[in-house]
Amino acid sequence: MTLSQPAKRYGVIGNPVAHSRSPAIHEAFARQAGITLTYERICAPRDGFAATIGAFFSEGGAGLNVTVPFKEEAFRLAEGQLSQRAAMAGAVNTLWMEQDTLHGCNTDGVGLLHDITRLGHAPKDRAILLVGAGGAARGVVFPLLEAGCARLHIVNRTAEKAQALSQHIIDHAPESVGRVTAGGLDHAKGPWDIVINATSSSLTSAPPALPGRLYAAGALAYDMFYASGPTAFMRQAQADGAGTVADGLGMLVGQAAASFAIWHGVQPDTVPVLETLRNALSEP
Repeated sequence: MTLSQPAKRYGVIGNPVAHSRSPAIHEAFARQAGITLTYERICAPRDGFAATIGAFFSEGGAGLNVTVPFKEEAFRLAEGQLSQRAAMAGAVNTLWMEQDTLHGCNTDGVGLLHDITRLGHAPKDRAILLVGAGGAARGVVFPLLEAGCARLHIVNRTAEKAQALSQHIIDHAPESVGRVTAGGLDHAKGPWDIVINATSSSLTSAPPALPGRLYAAGALAYDMFYASGPTAFMRQAQADGAGTVADGLGMLVGQAAASFAIWHGVQPDTVPVLETLRNALSEP
């Protein structure tokens, strides 16, 4: 008789994390691939991230997705074994152990590009406003530039943090000089073809304090966070004249698919998973 192997253990770690749909996504991908796994939500203390992931992997955990506010700390912990995407971003959203060494990658940019292209707003030759300068923003700046956007302007409540991210980009990609600028939220003057909210404001009921008249004709307003209904940022954008508004559920599924491929060597089909999740969110 052959004993079956125990299911490998995966999870998403953040704070807060109770709202995360990642378990449903990875379980659906696993069913597609015929893979047996467990996937859980892990709420780490804000001062206890390193200890929490250390315990997870020492107990046999195979892989973790990382969400707010730990992506930059995850980068530091995996700094010796980073993918090029993670090294450029300075933030990690995917962790795994290989030969007893922690490895990190960032799949956020892949997920974002996949979703905004699906929505008909490919970044090439577009003027893009990125709101926020934390780990979520860091994960998408280089992919947006590599996709050929005409201009990327980063704004943040603390202007110095946006300027630091802009300098980080220029240090790693000197050819982006002239295409990347930064400032405070009050320096977000439009019009923009694409406005992306990378702040955590949508976890609350208040949108970022942006000026009006941000949107060019037919522009996309994209919130990297998602909810059962329009987020505060999406409502703000609709009132300001955005042509299309979207939340980040498609990005979540896209970045999860890229993480799943890293861990399992299988590229899952995102379309049915996104449809199922959207329907589930719409249910009362």
